Amino acid sequence: MKGLLWLLAAFALAAGLSVALHENEGYVLLVYSPWRIELSLNLFLVLLAAVFCSGYFLVRVVAHTLRLPAYVRAFRIRQGESRAREALEQSLQALYEGRFARAAKLAARAHELGQSRALAAIVAARAAQRLRNFALRDAWIARARAADPDWRQATLAAEADLLLGERRYDEAREVLLELHAGGARHIATLLALLRAEQGLEHWSEVVRIAHQLEKRDAMPREALEGIVVNARVAMLSLKALDARALADYWRSVPAAEQRQPRIAAAAARAWARIGDGRAAQLVVENALAAAWDPGLVLLYGDCRDDEAISRIERAEKWLKEHPQDAELLLTLGRLCARRELWGKARSYLEASLALYPARDAYIALARLCERIGLAEESHRHYRAAALAPEQVS
Repeated sequence: MKGLLWLLAAFALAAGLSVALHENEGYVLLVYSPWRIELSLNLFLVLLAAVFCSGYFLVRVVAHTLRLPAYVRAFRIRQGESRAREALEQSLQALYEGRFARAAKLAARAHELGQSRALAAIVAARAAQRLRNFALRDAWIARARAADPDWRQATLAAEADLLLGERRYDEAREVLLELHAGGARHIATLLALLRAEQGLEHWSEVVRIAHQLEKRDAMPREALEGIVVNARVAMLSLKALDARALADYWRSVPAAEQRQPRIAAAAARAWARIGDGRAAQLVVENALAAAWDPGLVLLYGDCRDDEAISRIERAEKWLKEHPQDAELLLTLGRLCARRELWGKARSYLEASLALYPARDAYIALARLCERIGLAEESHRHYRAAALAPEQVS
């Protein structure tokens, strides 16, 4: 539609000029002694327009000729950039296809041609890592660092990821701390730092970073809970050699985590290893009050202290709520046997075996029979234990 309007306007202008020139009777007199030239005004205007157009065309030709070397240089630069961009794209494609040697070669070519040198160096470093050429990888990382300041964070993140892949956790941690010092605290870098701290067994840092990731909803809650639990369990194992350090650390653990079954079990074992059976018992009782767990029930029977009677009474109260719990019956049998309540111990162990014929229950009953002089029955239970499955917990 717009083209049609321009065409109509051109026709209108041509018609107007034709009418104006047709009715024009003027002339132009040019005098250059001894010559005199007389031209009609219409012809003069046509000649003037032709001279102007010719002059404009001549100036453009001269200017273009003078700028021709610059055009050639710009064309060659564009051609080089096109080749470099193509090499970089092909290197990325080869990297994701798993053709690492080709990816390294094409990335090196893109780097030489000057197209996104930092990105090309990172691609080449990743390809060299997959080829297990770690010296070449480090060389490319150094080039990436020197290539472009704007790519500093990307280079550091890539370097940390490559070091983590090689399990060089200490060096990866240093790179990530340098990255964080520059203000980059993205979820991806926090996840990488979490891996580094796990590899270095810095469990306090693992818990701290896991809580940061939980606030950002960066991972499924179940996965983060598993990470925190593993870190807490490892820390409790380390603290089991010092009663004061264990007490201080346990007070620093949030109450909700203290009631988590695996953490509570690790704390109870740590207290038991130190010799404080009472503290171990309280840890298990608090956790079981929050959530019933068969493993903690079994551990409750292993807590060594002078209050077995009170624990038997508490366990018998639990039995009213969980009458079909094989682990609880086994724990009651062990507690009663420890207090030499042979009849009750035997009945509880037999009830546990009736619900689930586990190896631990057979062994406990065999030892009980051995202590009360029932050698043949003890041997029978030992033989049954050899074929029985492990206790479900």
